[in-house]
Amino acid sequence: MEGCAQEGQVKLLGVDYSPFVVRVRIALSLKGIHYEFIEEDIQNKSELLLQSNPVQKKIPVLIHNGKPVCESMIIVQYIEEAWGNKAPNLMPKDPYDRAIARFWAAFIDDKLLPSTLRTFRGQGEEQQKAVEESVANLLLLEEVLQSTGKAYFGGDEIGLVDIALGGLLVTIQTVEKVTNIVLTDTQKMPLLCAWADKFCKAHKVKEALPDRAKFFELMSARRATLTSPPAGN
Repeated sequence: MEGCAQEGQVKLLGVDYSPFVVRVRIALSLKGIHYEFIEEDIQNKSELLLQSNPVQKKIPVLIHNGKPVCESMIIVQYIEEAWGNKAPNLMPKDPYDRAIARFWAAFIDDKLLPSTLRTFRGQGEEQQKAVEESVANLLLLEEVLQSTGKAYFGGDEIGLVDIALGGLLVTIQTVEKVTNIVLTDTQKMPLLCAWADKFCKAHKVKEALPDRAKFFELMSARRATLTSPPAGN
């Protein structure tokens, strides 16, 4: 990796287990960019976070030479543009291919993520509907991956859609484990399951992923709180 002098000062505000933060850490790791990770307390947000993202007051925030950039997929695209001379390319060169990559990245955030969270939070019929929606969304991504004929959505290398979905992988897999529900079926989604395994084992990706055991404990406790009956008066 090149020295910090060439990259400028790079800081990332976030928490280890956030899938949105994971996306940014994956992009930084793939590009070989040195950065300072500043762990935030979501219950007691720092002045730096509030000043850096005064509109949404959310993580992640990338601060590059004192200038903050917010929203995970906007940050990933910023990383590609700011360090475009560093391999790998996280975005396709062709404008149409870029538009398609952005479309599926948005689909992941607008469709797959909400249905996965409803699977985690819901019960009964509400949860079953969320499961069906999640599986349908994942099957669409299976078709997209099949259409590429490659190991990754980005082709031979990890790209924008891989990072968009890959940042959520530990979350999706933990939701499956906590709820005892299968969303990623190896029979129905062989390519997607193979992709997930390959993605998580990639050297520079693996080091950016959160601790699965700790995340499972956190999600299990949260699920217990969501599903426990309200306390009596």
